[in-house]
Amino acid sequence: MTDDVHEAVPTMPDQERDELAQQVADAVEVYLLGLQAISRGEAAGGAAVPLLLLEVSQLLLAGARLGAQVDFETPTRYQPDVGPDPDLDAMRLRLASVLGDIDTYAHNFEPYDPATLPSQLSDDLTIIATDVAHGLRHFRNGDAREALWWWQYSYLASWGTSACGVLSALHSVVAHDRLDRDVEDEVELLEAAEELGDVLAGGGAVLDGGTARS
Repeated sequence: MTDDVHEAVPTMPDQERDELAQQVADAVEVYLLGLQAISRGEAAGGAAVPLLLLEVSQLLLAGARLGAQVDFETPTRYQPDVGPDPDLDAMRLRLASVLGDIDTYAHNFEPYDPATLPSQLSDDLTIIATDVAHGLRHFRNGDAREALWWWQYSYLASWGTSACGVLSALHSVVAHDRLDRDVEDEVELLEAAEELGDVLAGGGAVLDGGTARS
């Protein structure tokens, strides 16, 4: 029965498949360009982490769309050779410099395993970039089917897990930055209110005393 259900799943029409490949390729290019720009320090005013959060979120949306599709198939068993992966080590080092103390975070590779391991945001962001760039080269070579197969496979096997961990860490940094600031502001307001109350209480005693003398 399972085999019958699997065989009954319709394959994606060529036009729809090509449109999806173009949309994923666009998301990949945006991620790669954004990562390079952020690593070069082009995100002014402390915007690097929020922008990284945005870039990873958008790429994960593309990955989720791939994960929701039936398995893509390719006409050949082996991938065509598209050349060596890009050397992104310089970008990785720049990202590590931009991220500074928040580069190292605790990542749980398996959500149902309580053990966590230290990881580096700069490493994971670069590994993700290498994975998706590989599929982009297939796409640019005119092989949308191979590109989709690789993006889907690597999303499920590799970069999807890494991106989820990175997303959680970046969200934590942004959330603490905003919410802790609100708490600090609230504490400052309470302290100021207490000081004002002390001043008013002291002033009231002087007025009472002045009234009694008259």
